[in-house]
Parts: sequence; C-alpha cells; structure tokens
Amino acid sequence: MEISVILAHPERHSFNHAIAQAACRTLKRGGHTIRFHDLYEEGFDPLLSSAELDEQTLPPSDLALYCDELRRSEGLVIVHPNWWGQPPAAMKGWIDRAFRPGVAYKFEEGDGGEGVPVGLLRVRTAVILNTSNTPLERELDVFGDPLDNLWKRCILDFCGVKNVVRENFSVVITSTPEQRAAWLRQVEQVVTVCFPQVTR
Repeated sequence: MEISVILAHPERHSFNHAIAQAACRTLKRGGHTIRFHDLYEEGFDPLLSSAELDEQTLPPSDLALYCDELRRSEGLVIVHPNWWGQPPAAMKGWIDRAFRPGVAYKFEEGDGGEGVPVGLLRVRTAVILNTSNTPLERELDVFGDPLDNLWKRCILDFCGVKNVVRENFSVVITSTPEQRAAWLRQVEQVVTVCFPQVTR
C-alpha cells in the first residue's frame, strides 16, 4: 500500500517528529511504500499563487511532486500540532496547494453553484495525529475540537475519504518521558490497525 506521511513542525526534536518516525517505522515493518515529507525541512512554500487557482494550469514544479503523490496515495498519515485550533501554516498551505481541483476533488459539469464535490482521492484511510497543550475536556467544552471537524468533514470527506481516524496527544508540555513512550506505542497500534501488514 502506498502511504503518504506528512509532518509539519518546525522543531526537529519535537514530539511531532517522534510521532512521525514511529508511524514510518510501523508502516515500513508492515511492508508499505512510504512517501515521507517534513514540510518545514523541505522548505515547502505555503502560499497559494493566483496562477494556481486555475485548475487548467499545470501546478508549478515545486508542487507537482506533492500533487502526483497525493493522486497515487492509498493512505495518509498527517502529523502536526494544534496551533490556535488549526494546523501550522506549512500544513495549511500544503492543503491549500496540493488538494487542488482535479487532484483531490472536482465539481460535476453544469454544477449550479451548489458546491457538492466529487472526491477524487484514492485514499482509503487517513490517520491524523495531533499534539496540543490544552486538556481534552477544555478543548471539547470551550473550543469544540475544531481540528476534528476540519480534517474529517471540511477536508477529507470533501475529497472522498470516508475512513478517518484521529488521535490527539495532550498535554504535551507537561508530559513525562513515560507518558510520551506510551503515546508512541499508541501511535504504533493505531497505524498497525489502520494499515494492516501487506500480504504477498
């Protein structure tokens, strides 16, 4: 199974990096083909240009690789922190630019402005792994968990991905090494369940 793992966190020694590494190790053990991108390390430009708004125009060379991989991917693993109830700008820009019409979705010819999309992604399962420094109870009671709605309904369902699993690890800033180790085991378990070992 071809799986894209997309990470967005500026600090190389962050727990988000540890999560992404655990996910990649687990997928590799399962025999999957991994396409890993650390958006900050790669210097991904998050700014959507006006030229890219025209779906008839080929994406620029810096974006074409991401679009091609997204088209081919059968699975997605997304790793990022919760910043102000949103992904970091690098991840938001990757969504804005790579989830383009003709790649991730389309509208039927003659659409009268209803905005009901046809999802184009081949992705069968997406796993979203987030970190935060807000206790879960407060996140739900005060903020309503905006990341859950963003990924499951606003982005992935819109693009045809129906099976979305999301895990949030908090509170990271006060977590112990033992808690983090337990969370990484949880990452391995979730990834293994969502992407079973390839049988040849």
